[in-house]
Amino acid sequence: MIPVLLSMLLLFGFGKDDMPRVGDPAPDFEAQATGGKTIRLSDLRGHWVVLYFYPKSFTPGCTTEACTLRDAYEKIQSLGAVILGVSLDDLETQERFKAEYKLPFDLISDHDKKIAKAYGVLGMGGLYAKRVTFLIDPEGRIAHIFEKVDPARHDREVYETLKKLQETAKS
Repeated sequence: MIPVLLSMLLLFGFGKDDMPRVGDPAPDFEAQATGGKTIRLSDLRGHWVVLYFYPKSFTPGCTTEACTLRDAYEKIQSLGAVILGVSLDDLETQERFKAEYKLPFDLISDHDKKIAKAYGVLGMGGLYAKRVTFLIDPEGRIAHIFEKVDPARHDREVYETLKKLQETAKS
């Protein structure tokens, strides 16, 4: 009975946390993104990357989060950061979401769940990506992880944290 229960708990995401830690190399990936682009994380070396995972396009929390990041895009970009949104939605859905909300950053379709698995953010039974954001430094290392994201404030959290990390790196 206990092995069956443990298997079920692991299946639904209640097991070991496989999320990379601050200081670890960010798992590299290559994926299809909006605008017909292929994005490779390794191609973004030399830039800060805001890699945010969200459960589902067009849902209230995900829309709020995307729109706050949209509204703060220039401010975040002024810190030399690239914003990338990732969900398990197919590319067509990502294109519609980006167009409807006029998002200036690319959205990645992780339909095969490889990126979410690599970052340890698959939700219950692999049905969605958890709402988690990784700040990746210009050397390709995880600099900060937001595991508890308030969609309405996330833009400010990202900006303030990026700014502090950059100030710390200079001193």
